[in-house]
Amino acid sequence: MTLTLRDYAAGDAATIDRLAVAAFDQYSGEFNDWKTMKARLGATSKLAGVSQFIIAEQDGTAVGMVGYLPPFAPKLEHFRAEWPLVRTLSVDPAARGHGVGHTLMEECVARAKRDKAKELALHTSPIMKVALAMYERMGFRRYSDAPPIFGVPYGIYLKPLT
Repeated sequence: MTLTLRDYAAGDAATIDRLAVAAFDQYSGEFNDWKTMKARLGATSKLAGVSQFIIAEQDGTAVGMVGYLPPFAPKLEHFRAEWPLVRTLSVDPAARGHGVGHTLMEECVARAKRDKAKELALHTSPIMKVALAMYERMGFRRYSDAPPIFGVPYGIYLKPLT
């Protein structure tokens, strides 16, 4: 599988939204209000003004995406302002197991280093076992609890960059 990465462009909103919903659909039974969670995921592209979305393509087809928030970009209060942040890593279920998520995460690490950050942050849940294991292999370590999302526990994870 040959992947190419590119930045979000005009016309990508539906792609971003589709990938977010498809990636999280397997957890629909875990959230106590999946209908609202799905609606939020289906509007992920509205964050394009704040997040730098990165899209992974295979043969011209989008198979994954991630949002990167640089240091000091607006973010929720449980994240420090100086932390760059990974958001909504999403891989099409049909493309999983081929390094798409890892490639997107490596791009976020590269951008955080470019931005001279000391750490890169993300939040995830123990229900996301495959993603959590990948983050830990990449050097992310649990920092603290984060507020639950629709009944699902979340934690903040940091990766040192220096």
